[in-house]
Amino acid sequence: MTHRTVGEVMTRDVVEARRATPFKEVVRLLDHHRISGLPVIDDDDKVLGVVSGTDLVRAQAHRSPRSPVGGATAADLMTSPAITVHPEQGVPDAARLMERRGVERLPVVDEEDRLIGIATRRDLLRVFLRTDDDLGRQVSEEVVGGVLGLSPEAVLVSVRDGVVTLAGRVESRSQVPEAVRAAWRLEGVVGVVNGLTFRVDDCTPPAASAASGRR
Repeated sequence: MTHRTVGEVMTRDVVEARRATPFKEVVRLLDHHRISGLPVIDDDDKVLGVVSGTDLVRAQAHRSPRSPVGGATAADLMTSPAITVHPEQGVPDAARLMERRGVERLPVVDEEDRLIGIATRRDLLRVFLRTDDDLGRQVSEEVVGGVLGLSPEAVLVSVRDGVVTLAGRVESRSQVPEAVRAAWRLEGVVGVVNGLTFRVDDCTPPAASAASGRR
């Protein structure tokens, strides 16, 4: 089953800050580029942390005459360490990480932890912008042909607004949930309607079937 990777959907042109970037410059960068956060990197392009609008508001709320926020730098404001991902990681894994850690963006780093891109919620959600026709072709090829090992004509695949409907007759009962799970795993699928029937019940033990038949 193919899955799109973070490297395929990430934003490569990253707006970034350095350790010494002043508070006002960070605010200007966020406002000018209309973004809600940016990574902070060192002189070797390694990610040190992330500064978000939330970090700036928090700093503003806790300012005092002894610690004026205007003198703060990105290093003072950032949340560290940063939660990062690698470009070869799958989009579903990145989305789960983002949800579990409660972050809006994930800096993407190479094998030496140098910044090469950034993945935002919007980037990860692009997989759901695929057309119904595109999804239908993938289900026919990878689920019907690949998982079930059937010809595309054996199962009727229809997709509407990301919801996949499977209809037709497969060989065995165990193939039905297998096909449904495989369709669900495809990026861009938001629902699966199961209309499959089966020729052979391979899920019921023979003894139970015989006992059932004698009643």
